Amino acid sequence: MFYLMIVIFVIGYLCIALEHPLKINKTAFALLTGVLIWTCFIMAGPDIFSFADYGAGYEAFKAAHPDVANPFADYLVSHELLHHLGEISEILFYLMGAMTVVELIDTYGGFNIITDNIKTTNKVKLLWILSFITFFFSAILDNLTTAIVMVALLRKLLPEKHDRWFFGGMVILAANAGGAWSPIGDVTTIMLWIAGVVSTYSVIVECFVPSLVSMLIPLIVVSFVEKGEIDASKRPKDDKNSNVPTWQRNLIFFMGVAALVFVPVFKILTHLKPYMGIMLGLSILWITTEILHKTGQINNRKYTITEVLSHIDMPSVLFFLGILLAVGGLQSAGHLSMLAGSLDSAFNGNYYLIDMVIGVLSSIIDNVPLVAGAMGMYDFPMDHMFWIFLAYCAGTGGSILIIGSAAGVAVMGMEKIDFIWYLKHITPYALLGYLAGAGCYVLMNMHIFHNAVTAVAG
Repeated sequence: MFYLMIVIFVIGYLCIALEHPLKINKTAFALLTGVLIWTCFIMAGPDIFSFADYGAGYEAFKAAHPDVANPFADYLVSHELLHHLGEISEILFYLMGAMTVVELIDTYGGFNIITDNIKTTNKVKLLWILSFITFFFSAILDNLTTAIVMVALLRKLLPEKHDRWFFGGMVILAANAGGAWSPIGDVTTIMLWIAGVVSTYSVIVECFVPSLVSMLIPLIVVSFVEKGEIDASKRPKDDKNSNVPTWQRNLIFFMGVAALVFVPVFKILTHLKPYMGIMLGLSILWITTEILHKTGQINNRKYTITEVLSHIDMPSVLFFLGILLAVGGLQSAGHLSMLAGSLDSAFNGNYYLIDMVIGVLSSIIDNVPLVAGAMGMYDFPMDHMFWIFLAYCAGTGGSILIIGSAAGVAVMGMEKIDFIWYLKHITPYALLGYLAGAGCYVLMNMHIFHNAVTAVAG
């Protein structure tokens, strides 16, 4: 059963990748993969714990519940599955809250404030503008929220699907690069930061330039490949928002952006999870829109949160659920711990190579359990180069495949981007940027080390 779980994950992954040839929605395969992996896990019995880290917990549970007929199944359901479901729910509720806020801003025409000030129709110039906006937004918000916001902007600016897909792919690169150098920009940097293995100053100073390089190199290459102008006449008209007063459009836009920006601040102040912050912002927006509707400012129900919720892309949310359930099963069964141990043995403690391989693997397997496994394996002091480089690699490596990061999955779901299309058109740029940024970090670290040695010798 242990190895069957790996086979199921690989087959499920391939089915997701071949969504368009199979003509079956990827969400169905993701959910099926997640359920089958946990089914195999629970049918395997306690012997599977010989591979896992949770044997002691199971033995303690069995001793404390001698009357339970099937202690292994009860332990899995009440401890492991609920543990993972709790973590997954945090992501799903945050995703739904952020998508609702963005959809509300779009419904009121709030994004016109940005799109009306982007005059260029040159594809290369627009790509550079949007990439830099994404890069810095991602560091302030996070890569997932930024990706959702940028997709809404792309729909306003790019009438052609192929252009939106290509720009969406580059947005994923920029969002993950921007999240890697900020302690609140990506879930893995948040994990490392909260665990106290990286400091805010070090992760910003040491990861900013490599992260910027990982975005700039693909942009420079694309600038020589991507040509042409955008047909502005085909951009979607905003007649549907014509009856919204300008002050209300601006109010909802700034309140919505404030709600998104406030999430990391709320987390720092209260130590509550990000989904609590987004729910706070959503609730305030909900009350505001209900008051506007009640006072007769706008009589159309489509401008209320109740109506906006019906437009949320639930298949994307369920896709997250399936993928994260599958990875959670592999984590609990010990597959990922074995993988982390194998990396350490294979590369004889070469921390640069270990981090880079973890980054590549994070595009296939969720980077959260991989980073968690690395944190459990090593006991380096705060701001050791292994941790800083891990923050870069785990953050940007997820761009190599579209389902390798939360930002990628969100864009994939919202724009229905094909896995194979991304593999052919975006992955080469993402891999090039990832390697360039990694090389930049290694050179910087060697230079800093050389200076330190020189200073000591002097």
